[in-house]
Amino acid sequence: MKNRLKVLRAERDWSQADLAEKLDVSRQTVNAIETGKYDPSLPLAFKIARLFDLRIEEVFFPPADES
Repeated sequence: MKNRLKVLRAERDWSQADLAEKLDVSRQTVNAIETGKYDPSLPLAFKIARLFDLRIEEVFFPPADES
């Protein structure tokens, strides 16, 4: 699954560690989500979307070939 997490984080000038702390996950988890190596659980996806005041589908979306 693709996502805008890195862009959203950068817009707020947050490091991966900053975001990880706000989400109560490890920095490695944030990195894995940003690089597409890990899809977050639904509760974590909701938590991420709420943190950025967005809907889940504004943060996460399927790759172009799966639309």
